[in-house]
Amino acid sequence: MIISIDHQLAEAPLGRRPRGLFIMDLDGTLLRSDRTISSIDLDALGELGKLGIIRTIATGRSLYSFKTIEIENLPIDFVIFSMGAGVQHHAGDKIVRKVSLERHEVKRACNILKSQRLDFMIHQTIPDNHMFSYFRSNSGNTDFERRLQLYRQFAVPLNEATNGFGPATQLLAVVPAKDSRAVLEKVRSELPDYSVIRTTSPLDGKATWIEIFPGAVSKSRTSAWLAEELKIDKRDIVSVGNDYNDLDLLEWTAKSYVVDNAPADLKNRFVGVASHNHGGVAEAAGRWLAEQRSTSN
Repeated sequence: MIISIDHQLAEAPLGRRPRGLFIMDLDGTLLRSDRTISSIDLDALGELGKLGIIRTIATGRSLYSFKTIEIENLPIDFVIFSMGAGVQHHAGDKIVRKVSLERHEVKRACNILKSQRLDFMIHQTIPDNHMFSYFRSNSGNTDFERRLQLYRQFAVPLNEATNGFGPATQLLAVVPAKDSRAVLEKVRSELPDYSVIRTTSPLDGKATWIEIFPGAVSKSRTSAWLAEELKIDKRDIVSVGNDYNDLDLLEWTAKSYVVDNAPADLKNRFVGVASHNHGGVAEAAGRWLAEQRSTSN
């Protein structure tokens, strides 16, 4: 595992010690179905900033993919991207932390995925991790093919890559929904020292993406690092999410919310708010702030 850190971000973005950390997922949480962000959510984020709360997006998207969402003057302070493999200081457009798998770790994970006859991609290191090599084991994996088509200008077959694959940000296997649980358990058992994360495909909403990262990478671990750098107490951290790749974050934060479009088992475990299309982030922010005020009185 290779970790590169710039500790300069400890000089707080707001010019004063932060009062808290508000972390939200992007797709299906802050971002609506039409790929826009509601004015009520934007206003809520603006108010959090005025109160000295650090606003952070934690997304599975690469930084390249994140930047395809054109929201002018998005009121956030940090972006935790690629499931926590990278952190960007939003205002300065500077990557302050990045983590990657070493060559031997990539080879080991690659062999496990091949042994399971999975279709997968190997993503280059940050900031070029929107570029990848792919390995196809099956025909008819429609979600895999859809992702290849979406990023076709950045994709090359693995057998055309340089002999062996160097350091990488992650491996991503696309598994049809009916096979996902057994395959996920098998990969996790074979790679116990890696971070193996389950994500519902944002493309068809059915397939499972099994994402393999260095052991130090997850939304919660990277959020904990950011909080420590900014000297924010865990009691003052809240998260909002919508899917299984938010689970470790939701379990870690002192207060956690899930939007109404989340799977039923997540809604049964965490406090529910409105859907991503109806200001769920704003509702979570308002409820959290009200609770903060009531406990301080």
